[in-house]
Amino acid sequence: MVERRYRAPLRRLLRRFPAVTVLGPRQCGKTTFIRQALPGWTYLDLERPSDVAPLAADPEARLADLGNRVIFDEAQRLPELFSVLRGIIDRARCGPFVLLGSASPRLVREISESLAGRTAFLDLTPFRWDEVQTRREARGLTALWFRGGFPRAFLEANDRRRRDWLEAYTRAFIERDLPALGIDISPAQMRTLWTMLAHSNGAIWNASQLAASLGISYHTVNRYVDILEHTFLVRRLPPFVANVGKRLVKSPKVYFRDTGLLHYFLGIDSVDRLAVHPARGTSWEAFVIDQLLSAFEQTAPGYRPYFWRTAQGDEVDLVIDLGSRQVPFEIKLHSAPRTDEARGLIRCMETLRLTRGYLVYPGRERYSLGHGVSALPAEPLLARPQLVARL
Repeated sequence: MVERRYRAPLRRLLRRFPAVTVLGPRQCGKTTFIRQALPGWTYLDLERPSDVAPLAADPEARLADLGNRVIFDEAQRLPELFSVLRGIIDRARCGPFVLLGSASPRLVREISESLAGRTAFLDLTPFRWDEVQTRREARGLTALWFRGGFPRAFLEANDRRRRDWLEAYTRAFIERDLPALGIDISPAQMRTLWTMLAHSNGAIWNASQLAASLGISYHTVNRYVDILEHTFLVRRLPPFVANVGKRLVKSPKVYFRDTGLLHYFLGIDSVDRLAVHPARGTSWEAFVIDQLLSAFEQTAPGYRPYFWRTAQGDEVDLVIDLGSRQVPFEIKLHSAPRTDEARGLIRCMETLRLTRGYLVYPGRERYSLGHGVSALPAEPLLARPQLVARL
C-alpha cells in the first residue's frame, strides 16, 4: 500500500472548515486515500444506486439520519446536495463533511456557488516520486516517468496490463464521463484530439491549427481542452509577463499532466522505446514540471507557475512566482548539462533581475554552471518536496 502525503493537509483543513472537497482525476486514488485517512467515517458512493436513492429522494432527512463525519464520493453526480449541505452547516454548524469528485466545471461551479466560504479544496494527484521512491516497483525515477502516476498503471505487473488499463481508462472517460459533462463529441474525434495534443505536448498552444485538422472551430477545440484541463488531464501553463522591454510570447503551453497517459497516446510501450523516442525530451519536461508543481503545492500554497519566452526565442521551461520572488527552472534530459544549455535561463535571470536559477536533469550530482545557475539532479530533489521550497 502506498502511503499518500496528504493526511496532514486534510486534517488541517478539517479543523478549519465544516467541509473539505477533494478533487483529482478519476482513478488517482481519492477513494482509497480518504477511506484510509478517515476510517471511522460514514462512506457513501453516489454512483451506487443504494447510496444515492435515499439521498436524492429526501436529502435533508437522509443527512439528518447520517449525522456528522460523512464522505460523499463522486459528489458531482448529485449537485442538489450542495445547497442542502449549506443549509445544514449554517443552521446547525454540523460537519465535518468530505466531498470527493473529478473536477468538472459543473462540480466546481456548484460548489463555489453553494458552499462558498464553507469548504476548502484539496487537490489529489496521481502518485508522486516522494510517495513511491522506496517501493519495489519504482526501480528509479524512470519507472514513474514511463508508467505515470495513476495507481493501477504504476503498480501493474507488466507493460501489457498497463496498456490495457490505460485503454480502458481513456474509453471510460470518452464514452461515459464526457457525455455526463454535457460534451457532445464523437469518441473517434475526441481520441484524435487527445492524440494530437500528445504530439504537441509542451508546444505553444495553437487552437486554430488543431481545429483545422479536426474540421471544427477553434472555439470548440478550446472548450474541449477546457474540459481536459478541469479534469486534471492536461495543463495549460501561461507565459510570465513582466514590465520588461522585450516582447514576450503571450500564448500558453499545453502539457499532459500524467506521462503514462502521454506515452499511451504516443505509442511508447517500453522504457527502451522511450529512451530513443523523439518526444522523450518534452515528455521529461512535462513529468518534472508536474512533480515540481506538486511539491510547491505542498510547501508554498498560493504560488503561480509560468513559462518564460521571448519573441526572439529565449526560453525557460518553468518560472515559479512566489509573490516576493521568482524561481526559474530549465529542464534538460542530459546526463551532464553544460553552461551553454542554460543560455535561456541566464537571459531570463538577467531580464527579471534574479540571482539564482536551476537546471533540473536526470543525473546524480549538484554542481554550478556559473552565472548563479545550479544543475540539480531530479531524483533527490523530487524525493524531498521540502527541498524545493528552500530553493
